[in-house]
Amino acid sequence: MTTLFQIPHNHPQRFILHNEVHARASPILRLPVSASYLALSLSGEEKARERQHITALCQRFGCLPPGADADHFSASFDAFQMSWEQHGEFSAYTFYTYDTAGAPFSSPALTRVPIDWLARIGGQTVVAAHACIVAAEDIGYHDETDLSPVSVFFAGNPVVGSNVTGGAASAFTDFKIHVDGFSRFLVVNHSLKTAQAGRLLHRLFDIEVYRVLALLAFPIARTLYPELKKADRQLYALTSSMTQADANDAKLLDELTALAALVENHISSNQFRFAAASAYHQLVGQRLVDLRETRIQGIQTLGEFLKRRLEPAMTTCHSISHRFNLVSERISNASQLLRTKVDILIERQNQALLASMALRAKMQLRMQQMVEGISMVAITYYAASLVGAVAEAVHAFGWHVEPAIAEGVAIPFILIVIVLGRKRMHAIIASTTDAA
Repeated sequence: MTTLFQIPHNHPQRFILHNEVHARASPILRLPVSASYLALSLSGEEKARERQHITALCQRFGCLPPGADADHFSASFDAFQMSWEQHGEFSAYTFYTYDTAGAPFSSPALTRVPIDWLARIGGQTVVAAHACIVAAEDIGYHDETDLSPVSVFFAGNPVVGSNVTGGAASAFTDFKIHVDGFSRFLVVNHSLKTAQAGRLLHRLFDIEVYRVLALLAFPIARTLYPELKKADRQLYALTSSMTQADANDAKLLDELTALAALVENHISSNQFRFAAASAYHQLVGQRLVDLRETRIQGIQTLGEFLKRRLEPAMTTCHSISHRFNLVSERISNASQLLRTKVDILIERQNQALLASMALRAKMQLRMQQMVEGISMVAITYYAASLVGAVAEAVHAFGWHVEPAIAEGVAIPFILIVIVLGRKRMHAIIASTTDAA
């Protein structure tokens, strides 16, 4: 009997997050099985119409359609089984059929899908692949050293493959697009369980789509390489010019700013693609690990084949992205050095200007002191003249005062009063300036 406990309220997304590990589960397949896989790149409008298209297929066969916010869906129809997954950059359709009479790839699973519905799927094809899981005796594959029963299904192309899933199966492909527009995976069943079969096909299709999506960055890297060399040479020329004594710093700074804008535009325009390529490359590596490959004598494993061809392309993409970031950092450093040089030059100019202003102020002070001295003499003269005029007036009234003597005696006292007044005025000005 289940016991119910009074626990706190659930987090709003508790069940969604808990059930996330069960999302996009690999299907349980019956063996033998034939599968067809389509990975499509869709625009925003095409993604919006995608669920409507799947709903139309479900209505056609009387099945429950996916929810309005679903990003994956699986259903069994009359003659086939379908899985749909919507990812950030692509949508994946996988069709399965168990009517495998005839040779592998002679009757792909897509032949069971309504032609009119299939023709109206939106988007552009990124990956199209067929896969078959067959018993070893059905194709006459009994000896690992004899791959002729397998090669016949790949138009004589060199085959790569390995024993996978702990030896429960052998997986083969040539990583080529055949005349029907599809690549091919042939899985020879030794002791696969139905759950293993679904996971194995899922991993093989993931390897195919993720390696192609990772390589989307490679043409961009090759296109950007000349731009990178050009930016590198231009930066070298600018930094060399910075060392010249007669360099035009303002012009160099403008050119550095323009170069920085160009490089940052390249980085921002392609950073997502390079980051996505790195993520997809990691997913390819993880799916290869999940296959648990062991070697079949005489042929390359899937991991060896992809490493030899995929690794150089991914290394090139990583190198271009890294070098653009380095160029951006070098431009930033050069701009900072040039701005520091300009700031120092401006500081020196400001210091010279301040010294010139200080000299002018000192000269003005000297002139002011000289004017003050002359003014003191003039004031003394006029004040003494006034005293002389007063003495003459007093003498005219009959007082015994000599105007010349009175005027001469008054001069020292007048000077003393003027000097004391000047000092007092300077003291008042100084105290007012200090208070301000």
